[in-house]
Amino acid sequence: MQTDKNVLNNKYKQFPRTNDNNTCYLKNCITDQSIKVGDYTIYHDFENPLGFEKKNVLYHYPINNETLTIGKFCSIAHGAKFIFNAANHTLKSISTYPFPLFKNDWDLDVKVTDAWDNKGDIIVGNDVWIGFEALILAGVHIGDGAIIASRTIVNKDIPPYTIVGGAPGKEIRKRFSEKEIEFLIQLQWWNWDDEKIKQNLALILNSDFEALRRLA
Repeated sequence: MQTDKNVLNNKYKQFPRTNDNNTCYLKNCITDQSIKVGDYTIYHDFENPLGFEKKNVLYHYPINNETLTIGKFCSIAHGAKFIFNAANHTLKSISTYPFPLFKNDWDLDVKVTDAWDNKGDIIVGNDVWIGFEALILAGVHIGDGAIIASRTIVNKDIPPYTIVGGAPGKEIRKRFSEKEIEFLIQLQWWNWDDEKIKQNLALILNSDFEALRRLA
């Protein structure tokens, strides 16, 4: 296990905070290869964060070959859930009843996946904050730096550095100006090495765009 003093906080741990077993580095708490999580992304759960892939990633069945991708330095609050395609019932047929689920029992000439509409993978960018009990639906892409308010239902793509809330989620405001957002997307500070982030953390924490521009 790495013990390099230059790392921000040992990224190989499950629980990065002393005496806190409710907050985990999510990457180190999952086993499902179709869930991909970046370094330093944290998940907090009042009960047990190690159950994330069972309790929070729902209707995520191998038959669909879907992936959940979450970037680096994200913060995910208790109860946030990612709802995949098998939660849907198809809208393409006259009936929404999931007849194809009974393919084998009723000897039907259909595919099981015909029971639902497939909207694709879920992709969450870097430095995204997902609030308490938010719901992220299948096919949604969330941009870098976005904030999802508590109990928001996200049913469409969210642009970078945008705050959304409500059911369904609607844009509340941009976090920064368009010029600043464009700069941050190009900067991609989350891809810096650990030591560079640590050395320049004060600039990040204080939104010092002028100093960051000089650094870039």
